[in-house]
Amino acid sequence: MIINILAAGGAAAKGDNPYGLEAALREGGLISQSVFAILVLMSIVSFYILFSKLFEQQKIMNQAKRVRQQFWQSNSLREGSAKLEKNSAYKQIVDDGLAAQEQHSKLTDPVEAHDWLHGSLARSEASINSKLGGGLAFLATVGSTAPFIGLFGTVIGIYRALIKIGSSGQASIDAVAGPVGEALIMTALGLVVAVPAVLAYNWLQRRNKSIAEDLSAFSTDVLGFLASNGAVKPVVVGGSTVARPVATTTVKTNPGATATAGQTGGVPRA
Repeated sequence: MIINILAAGGAAAKGDNPYGLEAALREGGLISQSVFAILVLMSIVSFYILFSKLFEQQKIMNQAKRVRQQFWQSNSLREGSAKLEKNSAYKQIVDDGLAAQEQHSKLTDPVEAHDWLHGSLARSEASINSKLGGGLAFLATVGSTAPFIGLFGTVIGIYRALIKIGSSGQASIDAVAGPVGEALIMTALGLVVAVPAVLAYNWLQRRNKSIAEDLSAFSTDVLGFLASNGAVKPVVVGGSTVARPVATTTVKTNPGATATAGQTGGVPRA
């Protein structure tokens, strides 16, 4: 008797879980399997976008550190551009600024050099930001639609449970446990896919905003250098760049005398 009970218990232990994911997918049929496949695909693509964008962002952040340390120590923009990586975002801004400066002399209509350079640098900066933002729309879409896709599987599971109740005439646990379990699993899968996508979207957006601020500051420095023919050249102060004129200017101290002082942003300094 005891031997038979132990044998039966061992056979049950070796058997499949009747309320697990695999059983729910088998019982749910094509609809549950399709919902599961869509959610898994969404999750895989979301994590791929997350890691690829993190790598891309970190690369630009490393480039920003090298720009602050080396670029503005060069005598000219071309010399500084040669020090940057070939596919660097900062190199693209410098090269586009130099190209715009050369193109301005070829214009037949009178256009202010400042406006022309500013527009060219702004387009270059916008193209970099657009590339950084690629794929984030998919994360936002996954975050907003994955719960509803899981909810669709939930609705189908509840519907199957109601059909079993109606066909059997009683709401016994063994009759509705399978479909209800399938419904809850689909809901959980939708949330598991959606929550990481939303977190990744917000995190990547915040990092993109920080990168865009650095690019905008660098673009402004390049514009100041080009518009002043190299007279305004940033220097690194505390890890950030501060625009300072290279040349000194003569400042009147009284009606009968003059004094020479270096200036920073139009303010005399010692």
